[in-house]
Order: sequence, then structure tokens, then C-alpha cells
Amino acid sequence: MKRCLLIPDSFKGTMSASEVCEIMKQSILARYPECHIISVPVADGGEGTVDCFLEALNRGNKVFIETKGPFLEDISSFYGIIGNVGIIEMAASAGVSMVNGKMDPERTSTFGVGELINDAIQRGCRKIILGLGGSCTNDAGAGMAAALGTKFYDRYGIPFVPVGGNLSDVAKIDITETREKLKGVEIEAMCDIDNPLYGQNGAAYVFGPQKGAGPDVVKRLDDNLRYFCETIRNSLGIDVSGIRGAGAAGGMGAGAYAFLGASLKRGIDVVLDMIHFEDIISSCDCIFTGEGKLDAQSMSGKAVIGISRRAKPHQIPVIAVVGSFAGDKTAIQNAGVSFVFETGAERTSLEEAKIHCRDDLRRTMDLICKDWIPNIIKAKDNKLEGE
Repeated sequence: MKRCLLIPDSFKGTMSASEVCEIMKQSILARYPECHIISVPVADGGEGTVDCFLEALNRGNKVFIETKGPFLEDISSFYGIIGNVGIIEMAASAGVSMVNGKMDPERTSTFGVGELINDAIQRGCRKIILGLGGSCTNDAGAGMAAALGTKFYDRYGIPFVPVGGNLSDVAKIDITETREKLKGVEIEAMCDIDNPLYGQNGAAYVFGPQKGAGPDVVKRLDDNLRYFCETIRNSLGIDVSGIRGAGAAGGMGAGAYAFLGASLKRGIDVVLDMIHFEDIISSCDCIFTGEGKLDAQSMSGKAVIGISRRAKPHQIPVIAVVGSFAGDKTAIQNAGVSFVFETGAERTSLEEAKIHCRDDLRRTMDLICKDWIPNIIKAKDNKLEGE
């Protein structure tokens, strides 16, 4: 094996994508010391997204600035810059990890996320990649938009910065200043869920409880999102009610679309485009990918399936190394996955998996490299020769 791409997602709750890459790399080099290995740890838009992009591309830098936090307190935050692209994870200023013990999605704000975007633009970024994930908010991105100049007025014409608990007080929206500020700036939002803005499958009902909202609060938040959707439609002529992914990150999907003009894209596709995936794999013998659990939900386009679908036309073998597998094998293969290996099939709990995950991955990779790789490469070469 001469050249190999490692592009796993994290094994949620056990190993980061960078850790997975390193263990895979060690196992491959132990058997194939001359192999050129390219490591691209994948993030889904939540915590760690900036670091993954910087590591994957091996360039750029991390910028630290002061922004407002979830409760509009002063905090130290950060984002990444790679060339003229700003990489922003909203969890850096509005993350659920920032409000342990005092979660309150009626009061938390995404204002700091807008400040990160603004700083990146002022430093010359002409493209923004915005990771939607790990949020503690339910303000539909209103705080973010306010930080970028959008004006929200109540029924008396008084401007204010909305939060999840008072979105229904917004009577009029003016995004003139925001549009001017974002002129010539492309924005892509990493969004791996399809939930609508409101309703039983919307932001409040599905994710509100994870952010500390009880049943009464969930209903109020959902009612506010419904109202806010109508206000956006009336003020801006934009209908976010049917946008897939509008409910991501407390309605941030809707806010990014309506206020920033962002496109909502699968996180893995954003990553693959950024690293010029097709160019990288053109000379690869195989691709290793993986995630904690490969199942029916993975078919929506998460890391393993997203990578496999892009690799399939190029006939590069894709080896998925996963913690557990519970999907339709035929559907997985049709998506382009050549082989699936489980590392922790015998583990019965997350606690047990945490203890053994690294050894399990190392053992599985050693087995693949010893017994499977020679045949995989041989089959690939024979197939190409027969074309």
C-alpha cells in the first residue's frame, strides 16, 4: 500500500477524530512503513470543528477574541482562518458546555456568534463556514443577526436583541445593515439534521429538553418560533417554515438562511469540498473512515456515507471502521462502502467502551492491515486492469 487517506469522524463519547486518525496511522505504518498517509479528522459543526479544519488542512491559524457569551457576559472565544475562509463553530460563543448548571434556552443568545463572523469579515474573510452544533440557545439566530447589524423592533418601534423567550415580541425586522456588511461574502452552514424550525420535530420539542427546557418552556419556545417565522416572512419575504435543517442549533439553521443568506450543507460535504477530496483520492490505494455507530441514521449523509458516495465513482475501496454496526448492509454497500469492521461489538455499555475503545480500534486495525489490505489492494488493481 503506497498511499492512504484516513478520514474518520469522532467516535462520540469515546474518541476524538484526531485520536482515531492517530491509532489508524500507527497500525498502518507498522505493517506498511513506506505508506504515505493523509489524515483528515472530521467534525460535524459542533465543538472541535475549528481544530479539525486546521489539522486537516495543516495550515491557517486560530484567532482569539472577546465576545459575548450565552448570557451576554464577556468571554474569550475563538475561530479559525484558513486563507480567506473563516471557520466558526457557534459552540465557541453559544455552547452548551458554557452553561452547566444554569441552562436556560429562553434567555441564552447567539450574539457572540455574530461577533465572531464580524471579526472574520473585518480580517478579510470572503467565505464563512459556520458550524451549527453544540448550542445552548433557541433564538433562531436572532442574537447573531443583531451583532451583524440586523434591527429587531417591538410593536412600539423600540429596537431590542431577542432571545428565545421573547421572539414573539418582534414585530418588524430590518436587515439592511447586515446585507451591506455581508456583501460579497459566501456563507455555508454545516448542518447535519433535517428538523424543521417548529412543531413536534422542530428545534424546541426535539432539542429543547437537552438544553434544560421542561414541557411548559418547550411549548413557549415552539410558539415563539412559529410567531417569529411569520415575522420573518412578513418583514423579509423569506419563508423558513419548510427549510430542511431550519431547526438546527435552536433554529440557527433558519437564522443563517434568512439573515445571512447562508446555504445549509451537510457537514461532511463542506469538509470534502474544503480539502479538495477528489484530488486527494485520485492516487490513493484505499480510504479509511469511521464513526461511533453506523446505522440507518448514517444514511442521511453523515461522515461514512458522505465520504463513500463521493469516492464511489472513483472506484477507491472505502473501509469503514466503526464502534458498532446496525444498518442495512446492502444499502451501505450500495452507497460505496467496500467493507465494514466493528471495533466494539462485544461492549455492552458506553462506560465499557470508553475503557477499551482505543485497544479495540488498534486490534481491529492490526487485523485489517494484516489479513485484509493485501487482498483489497489486489482486487482494486485487478478491477482497474480489466476496464
